[in-house]
Amino acid sequence: MQPVTESNGYVERFTLGEGDLCFAVKDTLDIAGYPTRAGCQALAASQAAQQHAEVVKTLLGQGCALTGKTTLHELAFGVTGINPWSGTPVNPEFPDLIPGGSSSGSAAVVASGEVDFALGTDTGGSVRMPAACCGILGLKPTYGRLSRVGVMPAYSSLDCVGLFARDADVLRQVLTRLAIPVGAPLTSLPAIGFIPTATIGIDSLLLNALAQLDLRPQQVELPLLGDAHRAGLTLISHENWQAFSPFLSDDRVSADVATRIRAGESIDADALNTAEHIRQTFTAQVDAQLKTTPLLALATLPELPPTLEEAKDPLSVVNLTRLVRPFNLSGHPALTLPAGTLHGRPVALQLIAAKGQEGLLVQAAEWLAERRRR
Repeated sequence: MQPVTESNGYVERFTLGEGDLCFAVKDTLDIAGYPTRAGCQALAASQAAQQHAEVVKTLLGQGCALTGKTTLHELAFGVTGINPWSGTPVNPEFPDLIPGGSSSGSAAVVASGEVDFALGTDTGGSVRMPAACCGILGLKPTYGRLSRVGVMPAYSSLDCVGLFARDADVLRQVLTRLAIPVGAPLTSLPAIGFIPTATIGIDSLLLNALAQLDLRPQQVELPLLGDAHRAGLTLISHENWQAFSPFLSDDRVSADVATRIRAGESIDADALNTAEHIRQTFTAQVDAQLKTTPLLALATLPELPPTLEEAKDPLSVVNLTRLVRPFNLSGHPALTLPAGTLHGRPVALQLIAAKGQEGLLVQAAEWLAERRRR
């Protein structure tokens, strides 16, 4: 594979299987006969995988056709989706904006209509963020709900295989094929708690959009939301140092990603213990709130997605994951769906449900879509 700077999202095109739904997968999931390179030159000479990742094997056995592998932010460790080696996907509806990371290619091929759905991975928002940037749906299931066998890195206490689609009905079909039940369409939504923590303009747009559907959620707080974001950063930094430090023996990992990987070396036992304590406390806080309001709603991104030019400054993107990463820490399922535009840039609504309740999130997305069509 030769270095490229612009991409439609794919790094490998092929066809495996037959069926009524076609999909693509992020190049951190193994596909038998193809190398897993994770958008990184250090893995350019990797040997072909011997077997499919478990989740891919299941989908191929359930009437889905695989069309190829998609590019990503290098080693799935970044939020912009910019990758000068394996390609930066063009954001189909918002070409001046970042496609979002790390599962940028998977989001792009769904948003462009090339496939019905795609697989990505979400360690700190890496499905929900590109979905929000590209104006599509992105689902992070409950931690451990979908198998990570055959997914890079082999171990993560945060990462989940997630799904992209343009509409909720496709998510329903895919979850059903993955043996995750989705109940009958809802006639009304359960109580919603809204967490106002994005910019005033974004939160106002989201609340107005809900009000137009006769939804006036209760305002709630998760006091540890910020601490959970920081704890998630601590854990991903530590775990990525363990997984990827062997690749740093030369300069084949880009400088910015290498710097972030090396930062994990300095995380000590006290920092890890503090992060795990916040994980337990924040998880209990979310669980308690969901008993009162079975759905939590908040912005997916706290700010509008930046342009490709703006994203060249690392400081401009540092906080973009602060509303998605906490739910990787807690392990709750989360879904992002498009909610409109502000100043020509997409705004997305994030819904959170109790663990094991991916079906409720899809039902809620279906209900919201149906109400908008009326």
